[in-house]
Amino acid sequence: MVMKLLANLKTNTKIAISGVVLVVLGFFVGFYQFTQFIPQQQPVNIAKADAIVVLTGGKSRLTGAVKLLSAGKGGRLLISGVHETTSSDALARLVPAQSSLFKCCVDLDKAARNTVGNAAETARWVAKNKFKSLIVVTSNYHMPRSLVELRNVLPQINLIAYPVVVDSIPASQWWTNRDTAQLVMSEYVKYLAARIRLASGLIN
Repeated sequence: MVMKLLANLKTNTKIAISGVVLVVLGFFVGFYQFTQFIPQQQPVNIAKADAIVVLTGGKSRLTGAVKLLSAGKGGRLLISGVHETTSSDALARLVPAQSSLFKCCVDLDKAARNTVGNAAETARWVAKNKFKSLIVVTSNYHMPRSLVELRNVLPQINLIAYPVVVDSIPASQWWTNRDTAQLVMSEYVKYLAARIRLASGLIN
C-alpha cells in the first residue's frame, strides 16, 4: 500500500513538474511572439479617420497625434489620460507650431488613470460624437494592449494603429538594454492579464 502511494506521488509530481515546465515554456514563447508584434517603424502613410485618440505617456505621443491632426488625418483629437491639473494651454505649449488646434479641435480626458480607463473614456467620446473610425496613437510597445482594450469597447469602430517609435527605447533589440527588457516584459505581462481578464468576462 505504501509503495503504491509513493508510486502515485512520484507520478503526480512528474505531471506537476511537466505542467509547470509547459507553462513557463509557453510564457516565454508567447513573450518572443509578443516582441515580434511590436511595430518597429512609424507608418509613413496612414489612412484618414473620423478622429484621433492619443493615450498619454510622453511628449512623442502627443507630438505624433497633433501632427496627424494638423495633416487632416482626423477631424478631432482626444488626449486621454491627462493629469487633472494639466491645462489645454500647457499641452499646446509642447507643440507650439500647432498650438492653435487646441482651441478648435482638441478634447481632454482627465478621468482615465490607466489603459482600461483610456478605452472606456475613448468609447464615451466616440459614442458622443458618432465617429466610425479612429486613429490610435501610443508607443509601439504599448500598442498591442491598447488595441485589445479598445477593440473590447469599440467592436464596431475601425481602429487604425499609429505606433510611436522612440529611438531611446529600441524594442526590436530589447535584450541589449536592461531597462528596455524590463519595460517590454512588464508590458507583455499586462497584455496577458488584459487578454485573460477579457476572456473571462471580467471588467476590472
